[in-house]
Amino acid sequence: MPPLPAPLRDPAPMLERALIEWGGRCDLWVFGYGSLIWRPDFDFVERRAAKVHGWHRALKMWSRLNRGTPECPGLVFGMLPGGSCRGMAFRVQQTHARQVMVNLWQREMVLGVYDPRWLDCQTSDGMVRALAFTLPRSSPSYTGILADDEYRRIFAQASGIYGSTRDYAEATHTELLRLGIYDRALARIVALSKSHD
Repeated sequence: MPPLPAPLRDPAPMLERALIEWGGRCDLWVFGYGSLIWRPDFDFVERRAAKVHGWHRALKMWSRLNRGTPECPGLVFGMLPGGSCRGMAFRVQQTHARQVMVNLWQREMVLGVYDPRWLDCQTSDGMVRALAFTLPRSSPSYTGILADDEYRRIFAQASGIYGSTRDYAEATHTELLRLGIYDRALARIVALSKSHD
């Protein structure tokens, strides 16, 4: 297996800051908008459909580990500024929350790409403040605008330790539809992945 790419930033102080901001006095909420929806990998006591304003889901983050390699980067979702995003908010019991955050960092923050943020999530039972992993457009991992042919090439070629970009995008799209969430931009991109089948 090739060596891991070097982290863009040290994830450890970002975890410590997030733990301080959470405070440890209440249950933890985590907002899932991609694979966390269909593979959370942590125990939770409640899950609610949620909507975040001011951010949107986009398959525009280079992945050189999970869904691609340094030689053939794949794509994963990030939350970019603007618009809105429908996903799921997970409530984690206070007593387990610190370990869940540590585990999330090992999964999502190995390379220090995301900006962890606490976002207000609108749910049917009121507003909750949840941890979300966002992507600034200034990040070197942000792809910018990708042409349709580039998406097709990535879907055909890119695969990492968790599988292919194509499988990841299709699994997310399928689960969103199952939950009654229609993401027009994602539906169009997934259709591209099938255009050469």
